[in-house]
Amino acid sequence: MSAEVQFASLPQARGRRTLPSSGKLAAATLRFGSLLAFLSILAIFSLTAPYFLTVGNIGNVLGQSAISGVLAIGLTIVLIAGGSNVVTGGIDLSLAANMGLSAAVYATLIQLGFNDLTAGAGALATGLAIGVVNALAVVLAGIVPLLATLAVMNVVAGLELVLTQNTVLPATTDFLTTLSASDGLGIPILAYVLIGFTIIAAAIVQYTPLGLRLYAVGEFPEAARAAGLPLKKLIAGAFVASGLCGGIAGILSVSYLSGSTTGSGEMLLPVVVTALLGSVFSRRLVPTIGGTLISTLFIGFLINGFQLLNLPSTLVSGVQGLLILVVVSATTLLRKREI
Repeated sequence: MSAEVQFASLPQARGRRTLPSSGKLAAATLRFGSLLAFLSILAIFSLTAPYFLTVGNIGNVLGQSAISGVLAIGLTIVLIAGGSNVVTGGIDLSLAANMGLSAAVYATLIQLGFNDLTAGAGALATGLAIGVVNALAVVLAGIVPLLATLAVMNVVAGLELVLTQNTVLPATTDFLTTLSASDGLGIPILAYVLIGFTIIAAAIVQYTPLGLRLYAVGEFPEAARAAGLPLKKLIAGAFVASGLCGGIAGILSVSYLSGSTTGSGEMLLPVVVTALLGSVFSRRLVPTIGGTLISTLFIGFLINGFQLLNLPSTLVSGVQGLLILVVVSATTLLRKREI
């Protein structure tokens, strides 16, 4: 009998959790409460903010959310494989810095006269290299992901400063112009990129044997080890995939800003909020790609509504921090009740 079949025979692997009725009720309340909050925010902003629910503004939100959405999907993959405990489980704090350095590499290569294909390959290679470093630090060195990726984040941010001299490196090409343009309906091309990327990631993570193994390693590591699954390889692969997402986001960032950025670190909080919040939109309160997309739109519409109402940006950061506190607290309490 193969390892996959052995593992699939375990009740836990098939998602049959034995939650008490009170736990199921609490989980359902959290999930539907989050959806209700999302719909309530849409309703409130549609009544108070001008042009909030127009096609153009919805497309604009999708386009603006493309970069954070791609990064959040990368973080979601790490959360799935490493476990959603942000202290001892999977976390990648280097993603925002990864995006910044990848964008700087892309812009630098364009300025040196290379074409978009070479510059894109350089950005993707940069993201993959950062993912490999994270994987080595976590899997081989045995460093807790929170500390490992925090250290890598600071190193990568330093490399970006050295490369850019803390300045914006402009980059304009036909490809970048097309990527940052909009279609006839006023919907940005980046919106389609986000949707397409989400579909591909969801197809791989949610509907393939690889995705099952990632969930097995994250949720039930002992059972996965007993079934013979290569835990270290799967966790390392998740960090490498996250690094690749950082490289892709770097390319999108260059197209959106027409160059590199010196403020990539500001993306970290929204990305973490989006990835953690995504779990409350799933049926079993576990990270999913679909849940992360809903969470991306939730945060995107929240920020957009604040902007349309001319509310201070500091209020947005406060709400994002509050969301992290609520989501982590609620999911932690529910898991303790389940145990």
